[in-house]
Amino acid sequence: MTRTAGELAEFLGGKITGDTSTAIAGVSSPERARVEDLIYVDSPRNLDRAVKSNAQCALANEQTALRGKTIIEVANPKLAFAKAAAWLLPKHAPPPGIHPTAIVPASVHAGLDVSIGAYVVIEDGAEVGARSVIEPFCFVGRGALIGESCWLHARVTLYAGVRLGNRVEVHSGAVIGADGFGYVLGEGRHWKFPQIGGVEIADDVEIGCNTAIDRGSLETTRIGQGAKIDNLVQVAHNVKIGERTVIAAQTGISGSSTLGQDVIVGGQVGIADHCTLQNGAIAGAQAGIPTGKTIRRGQVVWGTPARPLQKFKEQYAWFARLPELAERLRELEKRRLAED
Repeated sequence: MTRTAGELAEFLGGKITGDTSTAIAGVSSPERARVEDLIYVDSPRNLDRAVKSNAQCALANEQTALRGKTIIEVANPKLAFAKAAAWLLPKHAPPPGIHPTAIVPASVHAGLDVSIGAYVVIEDGAEVGARSVIEPFCFVGRGALIGESCWLHARVTLYAGVRLGNRVEVHSGAVIGADGFGYVLGEGRHWKFPQIGGVEIADDVEIGCNTAIDRGSLETTRIGQGAKIDNLVQVAHNVKIGERTVIAAQTGISGSSTLGQDVIVGGQVGIADHCTLQNGAIAGAQAGIPTGKTIRRGQVVWGTPARPLQKFKEQYAWFARLPELAERLRELEKRRLAED
């Protein structure tokens, strides 16, 4: 979709300097941009890249000078760039309708303009909200509820009773609602603890490829509004994840742990059972959080076991010096032995 710089400035609420009729048809990095692509500058170190770019229009902070460019001044260029991309390049949705190879019983309630792709299987009693897209080879279990304007990419599996809010996007290979990993050892064997709870995912959540979110055992696993979960994340039974929390790839969250609002979890973090990460907490990449530990509001932790960032950095600095300190210790021992 081609727009003008003036139209984009009005959409973003920004101040424009330069030619308001400049055409904008896409977004790009400065190095790869075409004449009609939009770029952004959010740091002085990127000014030279922007000046050399073929792009004729850039988003930038106030009073940023870019010779020969039309500039739209905004408070947060990166955020404005994301909004502009969504506006200029809307996602291409498949046409509404049910593919002839899909299995959709009469008991399934599908809203207006729903698109159900090839070889999709939807079981009895499920509901699919208006304008939702279910791509080929997905499975939706009995009684599952999918809200409006959701998007299930190919090969997503929703077990029975899973509930998705509105505008939820689930990427390929994700499995939502499988049994949690809960057993009781007795009489010489592992007895499976009941896994009869549910999964509830609120509005505007995005879930990455091959992520697994287990149903609650006796309770409900809940993902809060606006949470973003990366690829290959394991969310165990009864976990609660708060609004706008972000979780990077290969993280594992064990049963009955709670993550508050606006929490940030780096890649490959391990969170044991019954942990609490309070609002605004940050766990750095590969942090290990032991059973029952609480990370306080706004605290930044790193390392295994996880500890406050400043403490981790001090300890790591000493750890890095161990070879040097060991050599000094050997020299001191040699001197003492020589003196004896």
